[in-house]
Amino acid sequence: MNSELKNSELNLRPLAIALAVAAALATATIVTVATALPAYAAEAATAEPAEPASKPWLDKSLSADKRAKLALDAMTQQEKLGWVLGHFGADFANKTKKHPAALPFSAGYIPGVPRLGLPALFETDAGLGVATQLSKTPRERTSLPSGLATTATWNRDLAYQGGAMIGKEARASGFNVMLAGGVNLLREPRNGRNFEYAGEDPLLAGTMVAQQVKGIQSNNLIATMKHFAVNDQETGRFVLDARLDDASNRMSDLLAFQILLEQANPGSVMCSYNRLNGVYACENDYLLNQVLKKDWGFKGYVMSDWGAVHSTVEAANGGLDQHSGWEFDKSAYFGGALEEAVENGHVPQARLDNMVFRILHAMFDKGVVDNPVKEGGAIDYDAHKLVSQADAEEGIVLLKNTGSVLPLKAGAKKIVVIGAHSDVGVLAGGGSSLVYPIGGNPVPGIEPTIWPGPVVYHPSSPLKAIKARAGGAKVVYNDGADPAAAAKEAADADVVVVFAQQWVGEALDAVSLALPGNQDALIGAVAKANPKTVVVLETSGPVLMPWVDQSAAVVQAWYAGSGGGEAIARVLFGEVNPSGHLPTTFPVSESQLPRPKLDGDPKNEKQRFTVNYHEGAAVGYKWFDLKGLKPLFPFGHGLSYTQFSYSGLAASQKGGKLQLSFKVTNTGAVKGKDVPQVYVAPVGAKWEAPKRLAGWDKVELAPGESKEVSLTVDPRLLSMYDSKSKTWRVAQGGYKVLLAHDAGDAKATSITVQLPKQTLNVAGQPTK
Repeated sequence: MNSELKNSELNLRPLAIALAVAAALATATIVTVATALPAYAAEAATAEPAEPASKPWLDKSLSADKRAKLALDAMTQQEKLGWVLGHFGADFANKTKKHPAALPFSAGYIPGVPRLGLPALFETDAGLGVATQLSKTPRERTSLPSGLATTATWNRDLAYQGGAMIGKEARASGFNVMLAGGVNLLREPRNGRNFEYAGEDPLLAGTMVAQQVKGIQSNNLIATMKHFAVNDQETGRFVLDARLDDASNRMSDLLAFQILLEQANPGSVMCSYNRLNGVYACENDYLLNQVLKKDWGFKGYVMSDWGAVHSTVEAANGGLDQHSGWEFDKSAYFGGALEEAVENGHVPQARLDNMVFRILHAMFDKGVVDNPVKEGGAIDYDAHKLVSQADAEEGIVLLKNTGSVLPLKAGAKKIVVIGAHSDVGVLAGGGSSLVYPIGGNPVPGIEPTIWPGPVVYHPSSPLKAIKARAGGAKVVYNDGADPAAAAKEAADADVVVVFAQQWVGEALDAVSLALPGNQDALIGAVAKANPKTVVVLETSGPVLMPWVDQSAAVVQAWYAGSGGGEAIARVLFGEVNPSGHLPTTFPVSESQLPRPKLDGDPKNEKQRFTVNYHEGAAVGYKWFDLKGLKPLFPFGHGLSYTQFSYSGLAASQKGGKLQLSFKVTNTGAVKGKDVPQVYVAPVGAKWEAPKRLAGWDKVELAPGESKEVSLTVDPRLLSMYDSKSKTWRVAQGGYKVLLAHDAGDAKATSITVQLPKQTLNVAGQPTK
């Protein structure tokens, strides 16, 4: 695709939605700061309260609970109110200026209380690195590969290391809150934000994002679990009503959040734009008070998404603790209106105190107070790029490799590289998570250049990396604009590498799963001219592949991040043995999906509509199993340049938990990494689908080497959730345990185990 791609070729909406974040505000009146905010924001009419003689809440030996209570007790009412209203960190739609103390072009700012030694909160997007709101002078930082790429590694350590790296850059940039921790399940493969998330399985998604959150918070930052909850498409995100029953939710979307919360304890949770069963998420008592705070015992604070607040009393009493970026909403709901609501008793004083307590608790618990941030810290970009590159290398999935065309062999005389600006870089996704690359965007000017753009490429050139490894081969680049010309160039090559791309972003779902523009025709023409055609996909998630039978190899590279070009070349040439496995199912066609057509009208973002998630907890591979559908590539699929075998599957029970063991052997000729996956299936009882992922490991083995692997199965993965009693229930009887290479493995090893009846409480712990 050339640099003059039109909007239609990128699956873009009409220009009218380019500022989609502001769409819901088209008829809103942006009130002035002076009238919207409580008294603390106006000119002080009286003397400031005195600095206390002692500040016991700064005693590091005390618990976060105790410190938060002491600090809260020392506050005035106006200081309390200051914590619950957040400001945008950039100018908004030319209607209001950013808070003067916010870091430029940042996500948000909440003033601190200097007299009490409590720092301000400086917020940055997002899960791939330190982002910048649209600016002519953006911060240039290191970008991780997409969230789906990280999850495709199935490597917990890499997820942690990536989180630790971006958290370190956030701290060095002056931020102490990172809006990272996206774990919305991939119910809708056309969702424009799937690249920020972690796939379709709650165990895999929750576990992998938990590791990233732990890495981020290792830098004494607050990370943010989001978007809570059932925010599974971007079309109509401000107005849609997601319908999903409690039991199905608890076993799917909410289970991913619950696992993340248990494993990583994020300091904050961000409620989403959408309604859930008729009630906005940011004033949803069921979500925020009952599930999150009561059932799961969350002790941190709930912040709103930017533009997700619709009320004062309902939101405060419904569980929202902090109104973020109030300028995106019709009013500063947690400003003067909240002050008045507390005064007249519509919001109890105890509720305001709890809101502030939760914010302070997170600040003390995560080390924000004890480790102040300062802009301008040193960043080792070279070292951080290698962290990103390692993530990309293990996340690349080899989907197909006919005739072992890969790895590329020495002795080739001509290699043709085609398309997707692979001569200069690798594609990034759009929206608030965009990390601007070091060295700038090598392909400027592609529409949209405004929200959710700009379209950006990271300047890590696959072509350059391929040339560096090609030996004496002639490497020719063709931009792919003319399929016939590209096919002619490719006809006499020893091998052809076609790069294909799909750009989507926040507020912008894909119109379809077909590759945009003329790329299917390009790949088809090239593959017909030369059967040794390798296709490298730079996409947000699953795409359709009408040319798959004609291509020799298919490589899923996702959005590959700061070191993506080098990572792709190293996999193509075998310097890295591919070990990525799909975190999502690739369908043959959209007719196989629970909703073959995307709900909502992208041309009418104000029209309310309902999304009925009739598949319940049968998300992704579970839906395909339930309906007997054969996907193009199954969940968990991933090839290698070597082979692995499994043996010795055995089970035991200890402490009410199922424990499994087995042996993995590298039966091939080269060193590689494998991801053995364990699935469980009831023999007598009925679940939402025939089987569930119950565990996995990632093992590295030399040729001929074997390793024993042991796994413990979370009892919730053997249970059905009962909403009436708020318990997880394991039915007595037989359960088949399958040891497989992927969810569609017809040759999976299996054993049957007998399990006793068991009841677990809402947190997944055995009841007495």
